[in-house]
Amino acid sequence: MLGGYPVPMFPLFLKLEGRSCLLVGAGPVGEGKLQSLLRAGARVTVVSPKATPGVRRLAKSGEIVWRKRKFHRRDLEGKFLVVAATASHRTNEVIFGEARRRGVLCNAVDDPDHCDFYYPAVVTRGNLQIAISTGGASPELASRLRKELESWVGPEYELWVNELGRRRKALQETPMPAPRRQQLLRRLASRRAFEQFLRKDRDAKKPAR
Repeated sequence: MLGGYPVPMFPLFLKLEGRSCLLVGAGPVGEGKLQSLLRAGARVTVVSPKATPGVRRLAKSGEIVWRKRKFHRRDLEGKFLVVAATASHRTNEVIFGEARRRGVLCNAVDDPDHCDFYYPAVVTRGNLQIAISTGGASPELASRLRKELESWVGPEYELWVNELGRRRKALQETPMPAPRRQQLLRRLASRRAFEQFLRKDRDAKKPAR
């Protein structure tokens, strides 16, 4: 608590590529968390006596390591983060306590008191990601806001962000004073530039007469 109020969370995006992560529990909920870890390039070990067909397929193909047993404290050795997705509140609590002792980030699914981080509601348009969190207070509100943002931030933003990335790289490789480069980058990301991009894209898609 800070001045009688909860301490605000620190928002960030983690690079998990090549990081060793642990998932405990391989039911439908756990499989969903597993997919998000794999999309981020994490190296995932799953610990669970049972697993969904999807998790079994990933283990058979070698995309993950599956330990077909209950959780052991030593499973946390060398791990960057752990997701506890078992059906047992007590097991998730034990995992969180051991992870905290070892300095491993932990998320116990649907248990805010035993989380170092939360899964936000995310709007994804290619490299553009907008994450929404209520600090565990109301995932339902975060979900509603995500749907509203999806209607506002359309698929065209994926192409726009790619274009901005190409132009930014070109400007960085062009010798010029830093203030001038920053001015141009701000102009490229402006609403006006976005609307010009959309018009150009629409014109390019029009059938030739």
